[in-house]
Amino acid sequence: MTYPSPDQQNEQPTWGTPQQGSQYQRPVDATAGADDRVLAVLAHLSPIIAAIVSAGWLSFLGPLILYFVYKDRSPLVRNAAASSFNFHITIWVAWIAAWIFFITIIGIPVAIVLWVVPAIAQIVLSIVGALRAWNGEVYRYPFQLPILKG
Repeated sequence: MTYPSPDQQNEQPTWGTPQQGSQYQRPVDATAGADDRVLAVLAHLSPIIAAIVSAGWLSFLGPLILYFVYKDRSPLVRNAAASSFNFHITIWVAWIAAWIFFITIIGIPVAIVLWVVPAIAQIVLSIVGALRAWNGEVYRYPFQLPILKG
């Protein structure tokens, strides 16, 4: 174990630089104002609201509208809308695959898994994305079809 020298003990860590032991720094958009953060949160939460209203079939529409209307406003809003759209299109594709499995009687167990797992992922990851966007952090969903560029 090494101990810091006396002149190193009083040094304060600087923000934005990786510290010893840290593996990953989340990118933060320091230029994002309160309005940009609210729009980014809305981009992440609008699919949940649309899924409730439209029984899940229009969950990608909210982020798509936000992307085309506000994509030039800030990088945070553009990334949030694009990532949310891409992720929810992926969820939509999984649900279509579930319906195809459901039509074949043998594939009903697979269909149930393809309905439940993406629905839970949609709710949980959208909330995580909204919380990160509220803090001004860029959030990338773990799996998504890259359709829109953020």
